[in-house]
Amino acid sequence: MTLGHLHALSPLDGRYASQVEALRACFSEQGLIRYRIRVECRWLLHLATTPGIEELSALPSGARELLHRLAEDPGESAGSAVKVIESRTRHDVKAVEYWLREQLAPVGATPAHLEFVHFGCTSEDINNLAYALMIGEATRTVLIPQLDSVIERIRRSAHTLADLPMLSRTHGQPASPTTLGKELANVLARLERARSALLLVRPLGKFNGAVGNYNAHVVAFPEVDWQACSRSFVESLGLIWNPYTTQIEPHDWIADWCHALIGLSTILTDLCRDLWGYVSLGYFRQRAVTGEVGSSTMPHKVNPIDFENAEGNAGMAAAILGFLATKLPVSRWQRDLTDSTALRNLGVGAGHMLLAMVSLNRGLDKLEADPNRLAADLSDNWEVVGEAIQTVMRRYGIPDAYDKLKEFTRGKRVSADELRAFIGELAIPDDARRRLLELTPATYTGLAATLATKA
Repeated sequence: MTLGHLHALSPLDGRYASQVEALRACFSEQGLIRYRIRVECRWLLHLATTPGIEELSALPSGARELLHRLAEDPGESAGSAVKVIESRTRHDVKAVEYWLREQLAPVGATPAHLEFVHFGCTSEDINNLAYALMIGEATRTVLIPQLDSVIERIRRSAHTLADLPMLSRTHGQPASPTTLGKELANVLARLERARSALLLVRPLGKFNGAVGNYNAHVVAFPEVDWQACSRSFVESLGLIWNPYTTQIEPHDWIADWCHALIGLSTILTDLCRDLWGYVSLGYFRQRAVTGEVGSSTMPHKVNPIDFENAEGNAGMAAAILGFLATKLPVSRWQRDLTDSTALRNLGVGAGHMLLAMVSLNRGLDKLEADPNRLAADLSDNWEVVGEAIQTVMRRYGIPDAYDKLKEFTRGKRVSADELRAFIGELAIPDDARRRLLELTPATYTGLAATLATKA
């Protein structure tokens, strides 16, 4: 950890900096400047190929080559140079425009050409596309791969532990048995749906001027089909064109993205709490890592800190993204600036989401099931087989089957011998009696193993 990390205000940039490093290229100030430069460069190149804008048809090849290069990677120094200009302009997007002009002048762009940098744009034309590219890249290259790691670990464990019986607990009380693998398969199905929901969110983009009507565009070049120009430009960036906006793209799709991540954080929170509980019950052991300390005073402790860390950060992500989901789509009249500062916290929400998954993956790697502890809990709770007995009694028409089992088992510990004696007195066919007599809490798991294996 560097001195800068020690002085960081946010734990994402301090204590946890190394764990969320992958998001810096997307959500940092440097990343935002890089996306803005990309949009400005691509827009100028787009104008140069738009019919009716003859003034840019003779843009020198050197300038075109530079624009393509800067759009791909403006270099590390670009961000610092833009910030120097911003210190004078007090306007972040205008600083990008001025910086780009400075780059183009030495490669043959004339003053007339340079006037088309940021042509017809409001800052939000640049920003909304920059954020769309940012969120898309972060989702595709960082969040989804980390989620896939969680999913794959859960899938492997669901299959490996598919037939390991476990006592269920509904309302915290002993209930019909399941298998450890089936419980993980339940989570796997939820995570896969959450993954699909996140990928269904498609970034939108607008490029239509100060209040969304191409006002200045039409006056300057009335012969250009500006709607077609805007659409082709936005779609060339891999985004969906939004034709109806005010000065700002309304951010509804960003709210959808936030909600998708909130849904994921809820599932992860539920998983972390269950795993924490299973560790507490002894169903899972945690492998001790050499050199780690579990408690500052109790040397025996191996605490489930990774699941606790994951739960805490999933909650932080949900809180931040929840605010953004409700704030961003609301703007006074044709725009206010409250979205600008809020948008800069998208990376904070995503960072806590990433940190939650990193911590969860680390915790999952330490887990080892304890079959003996699982078996002991099952053998101590034979009364859970009562569900099967009363259901078989119902099949064969024995009256008041549920009430008879309720009287026999509710709130009591019932031994295997007592249950078998009860079964022996039932007026049911011999094959049904045999199945019940052979049943144990460990074998009363239904299709759990099959379901887990199919997950």
